[in-house]
Amino acid sequence: MNSTKINKYVESILTLPLGKGLLLRDIVDQINDQKGRAFLIGGAVRDLVLDKKLKDVDIEVHGLTLDQLEKILEHYGPVRKVGKSFGVLRIDGVDIDWSLPRSDSAGRKPQVTVDPHMDIKNAFERRDLTMNAMGINLHTRELIDPFQGLKDSKEKTLRAPNLDLFIEDPLRFFRVMQFISRFEMMPDKELERVCKTMDLSTISTERIDDEFKKLLLKSRRPSLGIRWFHDIGRLKEILPELAATIDVPQRPDYHPEGDLFEHSMQTLDAAAALEYESDEIKLMQLYAALFHDLGKITTTKKVDGIWKAHGHAQAGVAPVKKALKKITNKIDFIKPITKLIHYHMHPGQYIDNKAGAASYKRLAHKLAPEANIKMLARLHLADLRGRNPQKGEPLTADMPDTQTFIANAQKAGVFEKPEPPILLGKDFLDVVEPGPQLGELVEKAYRIQIDKGVKDKDELKKRVLS
Repeated sequence: MNSTKINKYVESILTLPLGKGLLLRDIVDQINDQKGRAFLIGGAVRDLVLDKKLKDVDIEVHGLTLDQLEKILEHYGPVRKVGKSFGVLRIDGVDIDWSLPRSDSAGRKPQVTVDPHMDIKNAFERRDLTMNAMGINLHTRELIDPFQGLKDSKEKTLRAPNLDLFIEDPLRFFRVMQFISRFEMMPDKELERVCKTMDLSTISTERIDDEFKKLLLKSRRPSLGIRWFHDIGRLKEILPELAATIDVPQRPDYHPEGDLFEHSMQTLDAAAALEYESDEIKLMQLYAALFHDLGKITTTKKVDGIWKAHGHAQAGVAPVKKALKKITNKIDFIKPITKLIHYHMHPGQYIDNKAGAASYKRLAHKLAPEANIKMLARLHLADLRGRNPQKGEPLTADMPDTQTFIANAQKAGVFEKPEPPILLGKDFLDVVEPGPQLGELVEKAYRIQIDKGVKDKDELKKRVLS
């Protein structure tokens, strides 16, 4: 790699401010003065190689004990240990991990042994992939690459420095999944062979959830990791509900892309390309895109020579809940996702039927509070773009039906939230006691308000009570 590029990159890291006019360089110099060596490792080096924006700074210190390192760091602020006996330190308020080389035993709860004098090659050998097994000496600016991670990165190959150590942590299987999507790389034959047979039964849902989150939030093409499950014969084991979409036929005039699995993959990638207000909303929307048509598995039938799937949106809710519980522990995500899926056919139906403002207002009310029409419109757009006959990647064109649906919802004033009710329970306490009847009156008031467009409070109450 070009030394000028490395020097410029290292300099940008060494000049990171620590507060009070101090820089990261000051700590590295102190480590070097005490005969230690500070290496930039992991994602920060990988980002340099792949020309990605620097996100996380992890520094591994060799030649000093944990106590020695802690005493150096204490000059720059309060120091805390991260995790239990992992040999990782942090200065409060500074987003940098300082660690010592370590070895981990196999198993779900590995025993960690910190060894400040471990050989650099042995330390890097324990990393998951060669692209993550590189380091830069922050004093000499030397790139340390004992397992040809630079070459593998350029060749877009995922390879393990040591396959025996790789399989000790089964979570690495899911790291391969998300790296395939994030960096659009593929495992070499040996790593793929190992991944085909790795035991995944000991991995907690919480840890799987973390890897799926990275897959969906950090990838341009998250489908690549899911397709890889299918390619190595493990999709049925990990997501049987999604595996069941393979070879489910669709109307070729509506879905020239092919079977239901291909449509689901394209829709997922189409959703990943859209803009979102937050990572939380993006995550919900991508899960909805991935699973939006699971109902077609049981409802697809040939009627008068045409493949149809009547009622598939509603039929998909139950299998979606089942699928989500396998890969995420975020139970609060399930309701908004299933609501979007339940109503995902409505945009097209509204356009075909030239629905009026009242229909959009009712839809906004049904989606609330977990979701809104804006989210449903995004799912509709991704659904339409997931129909590329060339396969692989989705379409990118604007879809007139989605634009019309958005414009109509905006005109009705309910694009991002439902129309607020004019009458509340307190407005009827003069005629009815609190209880079921009061709730019925409030619901009736809201229906009349939306269906008849009544805006005057007194007139609305009069109609409700008449």
